[in-house]
Amino acid sequence: MADNFAQLVKQQADIARIVGDYIKLRKSGANWSALCPFHKEKSGSFYLYPATASYYCFGCKEHGDVFTFVMKMESLTFPEAVRAVATKMGIPLPQREFNSPEEAKSAGLRKQLIDAHEAATQYFQQNLRSPEAARAREYLSSRSVSPETIERFRLGYAPESFNDMRDRLGKFFSEEVLRASGLFSWKEQEDGSPGAMYARFRKRITFPINNEQGKPIAFTARALDSADVDAKAGPKYLNSPETPLYTKGHVLFNLDKAKEAMRQTKLVLLVEGQMDCISAYMGGIKNVIATSGTAFTEAQLRLLSKYLQESFAVDGSIRRPTATLNFDPDQAGAKATEKTIELLQQHNYSVRVHTLEGGLDPDRYIRERGIADYLAVIKSSSEYWEFSINRARTIFPINTPQGKVQALNYLLPIIRRETNPIVRGEFAENAAQKIGIESAMMRQELKQAAHQRLESVRAAQPTGVSEVERILLCALVLPEADSARALAAERLGENPSWFAELPCAAVMEVLVNAPAPDNPFDAAPDEASRTLLASALHTGSADEAPEVFHRKVQGALEALQERYVDRRLREVTQQIAESERRGDEAMRLRLMQELMRLNRERQR
Repeated sequence: MADNFAQLVKQQADIARIVGDYIKLRKSGANWSALCPFHKEKSGSFYLYPATASYYCFGCKEHGDVFTFVMKMESLTFPEAVRAVATKMGIPLPQREFNSPEEAKSAGLRKQLIDAHEAATQYFQQNLRSPEAARAREYLSSRSVSPETIERFRLGYAPESFNDMRDRLGKFFSEEVLRASGLFSWKEQEDGSPGAMYARFRKRITFPINNEQGKPIAFTARALDSADVDAKAGPKYLNSPETPLYTKGHVLFNLDKAKEAMRQTKLVLLVEGQMDCISAYMGGIKNVIATSGTAFTEAQLRLLSKYLQESFAVDGSIRRPTATLNFDPDQAGAKATEKTIELLQQHNYSVRVHTLEGGLDPDRYIRERGIADYLAVIKSSSEYWEFSINRARTIFPINTPQGKVQALNYLLPIIRRETNPIVRGEFAENAAQKIGIESAMMRQELKQAAHQRLESVRAAQPTGVSEVERILLCALVLPEADSARALAAERLGENPSWFAELPCAAVMEVLVNAPAPDNPFDAAPDEASRTLLASALHTGSADEAPEVFHRKVQGALEALQERYVDRRLREVTQQIAESERRGDEAMRLRLMQELMRLNRERQR
C-alpha cells in the first residue's frame, strides 16, 4: 500500500477514537491513560498522546502509532492495519497493490471465496422458501424460530440435489474456487485426479458462520432426517472443512453481532450450540457467542480478548472482563467448561458458570421457560470455583481420606491460577468445607498451598481412630445377631452422611451394608482402611459386658449425629448467604426450612 495513502490515513485518524474502541481510556491532562492491553498490570501505565498520534507503555515499553496498535491488537500486517484504520475513519480505499504475483493470487482467491460463500448463503436462503423446504420450515417453526430470526441470521436450506448448486455457482466462479470453498465434495478417481464435484450439504438447514466483519466464510448444516430414518443422512450436524477462509477453532459464532455489546459491557455469555446462541440473542442478550460445539481454544480466546479488556472502574479500581459459561449439562459440556475456565483464568478473566437444571440446553430452556427466566438464572450464575468444587466432589470419592486428597489436588492448580489472593483464600476455604476437611492440620496445609500457589498437597497418613470410630468399628465386626452390631448397622445405614466425613468411612460403609467376613480385614477396601481397622480392634472392647458396650454404641451414635448436625448447620448457613447474594429466594426459603429443622434436632 502506497506510503502517501498511509500518511494520509495517519494524519486524518483520531488515535483516541481508534484505541478507545479496544480499551477504556481515562483523560490525563491533554493525554489519555489506560491499563496496557499488551501485559497484565494493576495500575495504568499505558499512555496515549494525541498531539503526536502515538502511544507508550511505561510498564512493558510497547510503543508506536495508530497502525502499530491495530496491528498488535488484531494480528494484522501493516497494509491490513492501514485499511482497517481507513475503514473505521470512513476514508475511501485506493486500488490495492501487491508485492508479488503469489500475494495477488492468494488475495484474489480469498476474495472470490468470500464472494462464493455470499452466493451460497443467498442460494440457501432462496431455497428455504421453496416447496421442497416445507419440512425445514416446519422444523424451524417447531423450534420457535421466527421469520425475523431466519432473516437476521440468514438461515437457509440446502436442497437434496447433488448438482444444482454446482451448476448455479459454476456460472460465476471457476472450478478452482469451487473446489477450494469447502462447499463441494468429490471422489478421487483411479488415476488420482479429483472426480466431478457434488454438493457437500444436502437436505439440511444451513447456518452461516461469519467472520468478524459479518461475511459468511463457512456453514454448519443440520440434517432433516436422522440416520435411523435415512442411512445416507450422515451426521446430525455437518460443518464446512477447513479452507483458506475458515479454520476450526479460530472462529466464534455470532462475534460479528456481539462484539459491540461485549466491548461496551465488558461481559460475554459463552454457549455451545448455534441455536443456543441464536435463541439468547433474539431474546435480547446481545453479548452472546457460541463455540459451535468445539473445545474453546487459545485462538478463540485471543479473538475474544480483542473486545474484552481490563479497564478502570469509576472508583479507580481495575475491572476485569467477565465471561459467563453456560455449556450443555452433560459430560462433554463439563469437560469443555473445565478447559474454558483454565484458559480464561490464564488471561485474568472473572469467570462465572451456570449449569441449567433438568438437563436442558439454553435453547430448550428459553423455549420452555422463557427468556426472562433464562436471563434471571444467568445473572445468578456462581463463581467458577463453585463449579470446580462440585466437579471434584463428583469425580472423586470424598468419603475417603485418599479421595479428599485427590479432590484437593485436582482443585489446587485451579486455585493456583487465581491471581487475586483474597479470592484464592476464599476458594481454598470453601473447598475444604465442601470436601469435608475436618482436620485442622490438613486445612492448614491446604491454606498454605493456596497461599504459596502449590500444585498439590500430601495425603494425610492414618495415625489412629477416634474413640467414636473405635466403638462403632468394634460393634460392626461383631456377629450379625449381636444387639450392639444391629443398632450400629441400622442407625448408620439409615444415616450414611453421619460417617461420610470420617477417615474410616470406606471400611465402615462396607461393614454397615454386610456382615463382617470371617477375617474382618477383608472388609477394608484399601491399606489405609486396614490400618485404621487394626487400630480400632487393637484397643477393642472384648472384655466389656454386652449391656455396657451397647450403651457405648448408643453414645457414639449420638456423638456422630451431633457432629453431623453441627457440620451441616455451618454448610447451610453459608449456602443461605450465597442464595441471598444470588437473589435466589426459592433456594433461600428451602435452606431456611432445613436450618430450622437442624436447630430443632440439635436442641433435642
